[in-house]
Order: sequence, then structure tokens, then C-alpha cells
Amino acid sequence: MHISQEKISLMKSSISIIIITKNEEHDIRDCLQSVAWADEIIVLDSGSMDKTLEIAKEYTSHAYTSPDWQGFGIQKNRALAYASCDWVLSLDADERVSDELRIEIQHAISKENNVVYSMPRLSSYCGKFIRHSGWWPDYVARLFKRGRAEFSNDLVHERLIFDVTVTKLTSPLLHITYKDLDEVIAKINQYSTLGAKNSLEKGKRGSLASALGHAFWAFIRTYILRAGFLDGTEGLMLAISNAETTYYRYLKLYYLNK
Repeated sequence: MHISQEKISLMKSSISIIIITKNEEHDIRDCLQSVAWADEIIVLDSGSMDKTLEIAKEYTSHAYTSPDWQGFGIQKNRALAYASCDWVLSLDADERVSDELRIEIQHAISKENNVVYSMPRLSSYCGKFIRHSGWWPDYVARLFKRGRAEFSNDLVHERLIFDVTVTKLTSPLLHITYKDLDEVIAKINQYSTLGAKNSLEKGKRGSLASALGHAFWAFIRTYILRAGFLDGTEGLMLAISNAETTYYRYLKLYYLNK
């Protein structure tokens, strides 16, 4: 039976999925189901108290624990160290790979013309996918040839570090985040704390004036300059929560400085 050169290339290319988790039982199953086609799935947990690891073990034999949390960047590099396939796709537990993105990823790794790929991320806020507000298209570099990239060691808002030109995919990565207002409030507190610590490590300083000024600018940037008003009620809510996160980040930084 004749097998085309493209199919032979695809057969030679393998992919590892890496996911870091903590108390993600409400999200992890849908995430894992969306990448069940992958050659290898790595889940690195940082001390979940719920059923996250139990669910993960239904989908992979590569579920590990690393409870000494030192930030998102370091944890993702730890997960990366477990990967053994040719290619790596990094996901968060609240992200989903659509069928369209799966096909595009498989095609990209089969051709091996490039080594780092980014993809647009389509995020939801309180049940609505946001098409403006600076959230779309939110290109994130997540797919890369193993050994050609690693993550920065930032506590939060880590990024992929590489020394090549990134190639853009077109199919969106679905990001099911901020499901309700309880989660919005919880993440405002979480990300403002991590952001303040990250800023402290970089020698930045905070004050009430800077908190107010940066919060006001965050609202204007999200709602006006990035057309958040076109996202309706959720666009206004998102602009306010962005402003709140910024406000509390600078206030927390102020107290950390003291």
C-alpha cells in the first residue's frame, strides 16, 4: 500500500501536552478530553485538595506532583522536563483544543517547517466569548519543538522564550475562564497578589496615587481604546475587573514596599 510522504512525516512527529494544575477538577476533564489524541499528556499538580489528580490519571499515566510552588514559569518548566516527544503543546486547565486547531497543529508538526507556533486564544467572561477588549485575537506561543524553547521564571504572566521567528496558526484555542462573578473576584485577588510580588522582585514601587492612576488607565484602555464597549454588558464588567486587578496590584505592592 502506498503511503504519501506527508503521512510518513506525520507518523514520525509526536507531541506532548503539558498542563500544570491545582484544584482544577471543574476544568481538567474537558481540557484532557480535547487533547486525548496526543501521543503523551503530562500533568504536573501542585498540591490539589480536590479530584484533579484522580481525573488526570484517567487520561494519562504521566501525572506528577510538585507541591513546592515557586511560580507559573518555574512550574511549567518542571512539566516541560517530563516531556519526551518531538513537539510540546502547553495548555492551562481551563483551555480547550478545538477539532479545527487539532487538525492545524497536526499538519504543522508533520511539515516541520518551523519550530515555534502561536495561536489566537478566544476567551470567555461570565459565559460570553469576548471579541474585543484587548482579548481577541490574543496570540499565545504554545506549540514548539522540544529543546527549542522554555518558559520564563516569572511568578505570573510567564512567557515562552525562544530565539526564532514565531509562526501564527489561525484556529483559536478556546479559553473557558471567569465562569461567574465568584471566580472573577477570586482571580482579582490571586493575580493582583502575584503581580505585586512579581513587580517587587523587579524593583518597582507602588503607592495609592499609582494604584488609582494605573487602574483608571486600565479601564480606559480596555473599554474605550480596545473597544470593550462592543462586548456589551460583559465588556463593561471586564473593564471594571481589569481596573480592580490593577488597583489592588499597586496597593499590595505599596504595602510590600513598606
